Amino acid sequence: MMVPWFFNRGLALLLCVMLGLGACSSTTPSAPQQSETIFDSSFSAVVGVYADIPADARSADILGAQRQGSGVLIDNDGLILTIGYLIVEAESIFIVGPDGGQIPADAVAYDHATGFGLIRARKPVGARPLKLGSSKNLTEGAPVLAVSFSGRVPVVAAQVVSRRSFAGSWEYLLENAIFIIPPHHEFGGAALIDRHGELVGIGSLLVNDALVQDRPVIGNMFVPVESLKPILDDLIATGRRKSPVPPWLGVYTDEARGRVYITRVSEGGPAEQAGLKEGDIIIGVGGKRIGTMMEFFRKVRIQGTAGSQIRLDVLSTDSKNLTIKKINVKSLDRNDWPIKN
Repeated sequence: MMVPWFFNRGLALLLCVMLGLGACSSTTPSAPQQSETIFDSSFSAVVGVYADIPADARSADILGAQRQGSGVLIDNDGLILTIGYLIVEAESIFIVGPDGGQIPADAVAYDHATGFGLIRARKPVGARPLKLGSSKNLTEGAPVLAVSFSGRVPVVAAQVVSRRSFAGSWEYLLENAIFIIPPHHEFGGAALIDRHGELVGIGSLLVNDALVQDRPVIGNMFVPVESLKPILDDLIATGRRKSPVPPWLGVYTDEARGRVYITRVSEGGPAEQAGLKEGDIIIGVGGKRIGTMMEFFRKVRIQGTAGSQIRLDVLSTDSKNLTIKKINVKSLDRNDWPIKN
């Protein structure tokens, strides 16, 4: 594999000029070496992530059995931060570093609540780790670089257009997500780098509602690194976050016209065991009305942590009398769900 073209000082300086980043000034070393910007090491910390998934894994049909994206080296012992859907249920993982060589890696953790994944390279990566920055102060209009390991355009000079909550159909609720434009099309696990050359987010999705003055446009959603910092030590030590863990029901949902409806249930999961089916409409949680997925997920979490009984008010599509059923679902910790069918 060829080393991506963006690992060079000339491009780093050009991007710094485009973004007006004052931190890009070069330093003159005492030895007769080329000058270096802070973005040289930032770019080289971005690695390729490649994973093979068993054909009978639960996520294989949706996410594929072979996945590839990016990750970011964040410590001196080969720890790499990526987006979790690249590595969930992987039976083998390897990374490609700045020299183009393949390095075997092991899964360390997947956190369903944030979407982050951690892997560890078995050999030195040959790059300096990228420092975790502060995404709390990343406001609308802030210039950023979205950097992937490969692709037609591996580096995109972008800006933050909104910070707000995001709800995903797979029971995913992320507060204060980062939305940027223009979009980076190799977004999976890509690094979001601020003007200080520090990591502030990890690429998750291509979205059509990155808001600009309340007008939806195509952009990316990045997961802020602030979501990682409180749980990082636990993820490294045990592969999962400590309690409290959000309850997981095993439903996929969508919303339309003020209604939340079930598009799929996980086979054998809590929702299916409680009798929920595709097409059912969830109109309340714990006796409180809901009309959006965001309201649904928030009210589920208010009911308790993983293992709690979650009471849903459900309008079943096969009910002749259109009666509302009150259904109790015994939730789980998503990490305790078997990974294979």
